[in-house]
Amino acid sequence: MANTDLLVIGHTCFDYIMQVKQFSKVNTSARVNKMDRLYGGAAGNVAVIAAKLGLDVELISCIGKDFKNSDYEDQLKQNNVEISNMILDENLNTPTAFVLTDPDDQQMFYFYWGAAEKYETTPVPEDAILNAEALHIATGDPEFNIKSAKFAYENDKLVSFDPGQDLNLYSTKNLEEIIANCNILFGNEHEIDCICDLMEKNIDELIEYGPEIIVKSLGEKGSIIYVDGEDPVEIDPVVVDAQDPTGAGDSYRAAFLVQYIRGNDIRYSGEFASTVASYIVQAQGTQTNIPTTEQALEKMNDSFNN
Repeated sequence: MANTDLLVIGHTCFDYIMQVKQFSKVNTSARVNKMDRLYGGAAGNVAVIAAKLGLDVELISCIGKDFKNSDYEDQLKQNNVEISNMILDENLNTPTAFVLTDPDDQQMFYFYWGAAEKYETTPVPEDAILNAEALHIATGDPEFNIKSAKFAYENDKLVSFDPGQDLNLYSTKNLEEIIANCNILFGNEHEIDCICDLMEKNIDELIEYGPEIIVKSLGEKGSIIYVDGEDPVEIDPVVVDAQDPTGAGDSYRAAFLVQYIRGNDIRYSGEFASTVASYIVQAQGTQTNIPTTEQALEKMNDSFNN
């Protein structure tokens, strides 16, 4: 019997979220209208949201000398995220993301790798994987992610994978390896289409190759879920006045996994995920406006007439 519902592997980082009127061109500057220092990283986001929604969650990330005794460490502990197996680099700083968003919700990302270099010399966390019911692999080092996915998949764990903005770090061979060893593939429209192009497969062929489920998020158009042997499931968005789209994807993944791990079907999991994401985008940062399960279910029932 697994003691942990969900193990999350990948980046935990500090986020600098900036709103700009326009992106700067080479050798010029652009004014930042608003900036906040927040807590993020795709793995950290998924872990915190899944824990707030009731799962027993462990997080394994490479962290730096600036993480110990930080407010972020305190927040993870307060949200009951298990962090005893975090990978500490005492010489480098914690990975840091710089996210710029313009008035059209177009985004640019810059990422300081920092302590994440330590993934290269870190063995697969086999005990933590064996202790978990499911493994979610977020942005992070491709080789470490591949080895972790293989070990989990071979030991009959539910494995989900979201390459996110790190998709460009994966070679075609890397993608073939990790997608062959996952049950659920998450990505936005650009990422899923790019994976199909790199692997020279359409959606149906990609499902036959590896994952039984592919979840493609479509931004303000909602999402579509492809399931092996079934018709695609279209999930409508829950329309709100969005303030920051940065965390929509991570919150969707976390909420989807919360319900799917609990045994709910694809449509229910997708509708719940869409609802939770609608809360997250109404505030700056991914971990600042997380609903309770009760709030999300009530809003989901109203939005989808359940």
